[in-house]
Amino acid sequence: MVIMLPRSSQGKPGKGCGLTWFFQQCTHHISHILACREVSPSTINEKKEITAQKEMLLTRAGGNLAAAFTKKRKFLFYTKIILFLDEDTIVAISLLIVHKDDDTGSDHNGNQYKTISLAMGRGWIISLLVLLSNGAVFVLKISFRGLHCTCSLTVTGLGLAVYWTRRLCSIMDQAMLVGAPVIGLNDSGGARIQEGVDSLAGYADIFLRNVMASGVIPQISLIMGPCAGGAVYSPALTDFTFMVKDTSYLFITGPDVVKSVTNEDVTQEQLGGAKTHTSVSGVAHQAFENDVDALLNLRDFFNYLPLSNKDPAPVIECHDPKDRLCPGLDIIVPLESTKAFDMLDVVHSIVDERKFFEIMPNYARNIVVGFARMNGRTVGIVGNQPKVASGCLDINSSVKGARFVRFCDAFNIPIITFVDVPGFLPGTAQEYGGIIRHGAKLLYSYAEATVPKITVITRKAYGGAYDVMSSKHLRGDVNYAWPTAEVAVMGAKGAVQIIFRGKKNQAEAEAEYVEKFANPFPAAVRGFVDDIIQPSTTRKRICRDLEVLASKKQTNPWKKHANIPL
Repeated sequence: MVIMLPRSSQGKPGKGCGLTWFFQQCTHHISHILACREVSPSTINEKKEITAQKEMLLTRAGGNLAAAFTKKRKFLFYTKIILFLDEDTIVAISLLIVHKDDDTGSDHNGNQYKTISLAMGRGWIISLLVLLSNGAVFVLKISFRGLHCTCSLTVTGLGLAVYWTRRLCSIMDQAMLVGAPVIGLNDSGGARIQEGVDSLAGYADIFLRNVMASGVIPQISLIMGPCAGGAVYSPALTDFTFMVKDTSYLFITGPDVVKSVTNEDVTQEQLGGAKTHTSVSGVAHQAFENDVDALLNLRDFFNYLPLSNKDPAPVIECHDPKDRLCPGLDIIVPLESTKAFDMLDVVHSIVDERKFFEIMPNYARNIVVGFARMNGRTVGIVGNQPKVASGCLDINSSVKGARFVRFCDAFNIPIITFVDVPGFLPGTAQEYGGIIRHGAKLLYSYAEATVPKITVITRKAYGGAYDVMSSKHLRGDVNYAWPTAEVAVMGAKGAVQIIFRGKKNQAEAEAEYVEKFANPFPAAVRGFVDDIIQPSTTRKRICRDLEVLASKKQTNPWKKHANIPL
């Protein structure tokens, strides 16, 4: 087949001979050739059968768009995909795969189920092509942007079948091969009982891929229904887990089993609902109102992440001036050190267009973590929250901060830390719970991180907590202090009570200690702080530093793997 390119009057290729025109011409010629061929009746029947099967499966997986949003505020799978991907870009893939043994996939009347426990396809998210398999969005570099795999109860209520686990594993392998994120939309009853140990083996294969992909490609789980048994471990191994309020549940064993074993009466929501896992257990990172809200927020969150650990932090066009001043920050810190201020106000004032995607906002609220942009560049934000427990570090906040810092370090996302920490939370509950071991996780995470690290001490930086919060001693690249900063071993009152114990005029001694130590100058003259800056210039300074640090290259000594104090 020869396709002649259109020529201009000068004999050169014309404007209409680009790749788009070329593919259109190829398609036209191929269609013409196929139309001229004779097609046998048997081929026509096969085509009709294939078309009928696909239409039936798509109908069962998606249903009517208006009817799909049930009283439980849950969409069927393909309806979720329609909302998740850009309009009119979805193409189904591998629809004809069914479960292993059709004899076990029948209803009470002997009618066999034709199921899509794991559906695949491709589509576009914000002009980036997405390949899908009902459970993870696997995003291919340049050409692709996501692929999706999970088990869907909305089709037959069955568990994950072995044939689908093989397909899912091959997809995850390909995601790692090309460097592409995996997103799972989970709605699963666990292992498929009818397939016995094969189903369990399938889950183990998925878990292995989750572990191998950790730190290589971003992995996100969105829980959109009940997930029990083995189905909960894959989300637990991913980087971020999101839930839908009132309709999604995560638990190892359901309420009936708990009742029979421990004699506890507990509902699904109490045992493994969104509120439980986002505010008590810390298993989930955020909960959304319904399926629509979850999918739209997932699209937004997805844009903060790089495709793999070999890609830099994403940069988008920014309309917020990088040299913008923030005059409100000059008066945000109260004059009295015992009064609290909201660290979220500081974060919103500094980041682009006041947009901040907070991670785990209802768990360990004495520390704030999340993603934002500075001059269009994705950054990770970590900050002590003085409004909760005075910003003290405890077990939960240390673990929350450590995991976030390690994710940012794994995927080349700069870390900006805002410090106002009076120390680690004292008490027997914390000591018995292992605050020493858990607090060391945050220290370890900051110390091993090689991405750009910028720290701003807003007020208190006391004791060991000063060292932990991305200090200069842990290879912090740029460390600033506001005029209100206090870098010391402990607060003035406690220090004076120890140093001048039993002596008179402790009030005078405390005032002298405050004047001498409770300010940023002792740290600055020793080089532990690079500069004391006006709070209003913080955004301008950070944006400038990020430009300089964009080419930072730092490596740790070779090792098989480190031994973080888990």
